[in-house]
Amino acid sequence: MLDIARIRAETPGTEHVIHFNNAGASLMPASVCHIMQTYLADESKFGGYEMEDKYACDYDKVYQLLAQLINCKSKEIAITDSATTAWDRAFYALPFRKGDKILTSITEYASNYIAYLQMMKRIGVSIEVIPNDRNGQICVEALEKMIDENVKLISVSHIPTNGGLVNPVEAIGTIARKYNVWYLIDACQSIGQVPIDVQQIGCDMLSASGRKFLRGPRGTGFLFMSEKMLKFLEPFCLDLHSAEWKSQNEYEFRKDARMFEISECNIAAKLGLTYAVQNTLDLGIEHIWQRIQQLGELFRKKLSMIDCVLVQDLGQIKCGIVTFTVEIDGMDMVKLCKQLRERKINTSVAVRHHTLIDMTARNLNHMIRASIHYFNTEEEIDTFCRILQDLIHTSVFM
Repeated sequence: MLDIARIRAETPGTEHVIHFNNAGASLMPASVCHIMQTYLADESKFGGYEMEDKYACDYDKVYQLLAQLINCKSKEIAITDSATTAWDRAFYALPFRKGDKILTSITEYASNYIAYLQMMKRIGVSIEVIPNDRNGQICVEALEKMIDENVKLISVSHIPTNGGLVNPVEAIGTIARKYNVWYLIDACQSIGQVPIDVQQIGCDMLSASGRKFLRGPRGTGFLFMSEKMLKFLEPFCLDLHSAEWKSQNEYEFRKDARMFEISECNIAAKLGLTYAVQNTLDLGIEHIWQRIQQLGELFRKKLSMIDCVLVQDLGQIKCGIVTFTVEIDGMDMVKLCKQLRERKINTSVAVRHHTLIDMTARNLNHMIRASIHYFNTEEEIDTFCRILQDLIHTSVFM
């Protein structure tokens, strides 16, 4: 259903590298780069505020487009400069009290878990980690048994940073609704590769990145904040965009999720995000997801055929993030990543302290993370595996 030749022609980076680092930052389409360059050129000639006004109708579309992508109302979307900023603005707005419990996953990302620890230190909340099931994903049955009157938040990563598993967020949402517990999802690795319907999932809050599988620019992200939460949450910081100064001793919040924004933002990046989301919608997220799963399955199969390579992905459903180790004494994953880059193949390294609980439990320190996207090809996978095999052979016989 996807015209891969056309898509690659509209992705200039595919001419120069094999890009298997989409979980870090994907290659932007030419249309995204063009609108940002056009805007910056106009801003340099005619002024920042003036061009902000001129392009307002263009970048304001991003709220409607994101709402369409995840099935929510546009007033439930806030644009931020990263997924972390979006997540923080949701988490730190929650009115925790001493004794409240946060339930999270074994594969939780470091930035999120550090925030839990800060809340534990600051207020006295407790953190409990939900066990995995036999497939390595969040065990929904165990989660339900952990629910008591002190549980205030279930906060999980939809797709962890260090592997291919897709957590069962809809089943978790059923538990959250049943017991009236706040539900926050980190979707920075899933938005743009997996279909997301917040109504079907039943989450109250969701954070996501623009630079990864959405193929937008760096410095972009967004927050979904449900109407239910908007009725009682207060952002931890305000300015003249998020609130209106009514009198000397009075201000009034905005009535939509944009109360979690601030007035100053990167307009060029916001325009780029608008075009990136439109591109995803035009291609169809279901078609994207289908191709990613096909490529991911092929990639894992071919990697498993290479001596000494061990694919480390968990989960019943797997996505486009493919992680593996090379089981040779002294093999350095960081050096291997560098050697691949020297051969114009982009990957990254999953390190223990980014998902400390999970990788400690699995006795893993470093893994190569090769994250594919729909514009990648079977030929690129073959080339990757051939070069990887050559590098391993060289290291064995040095």
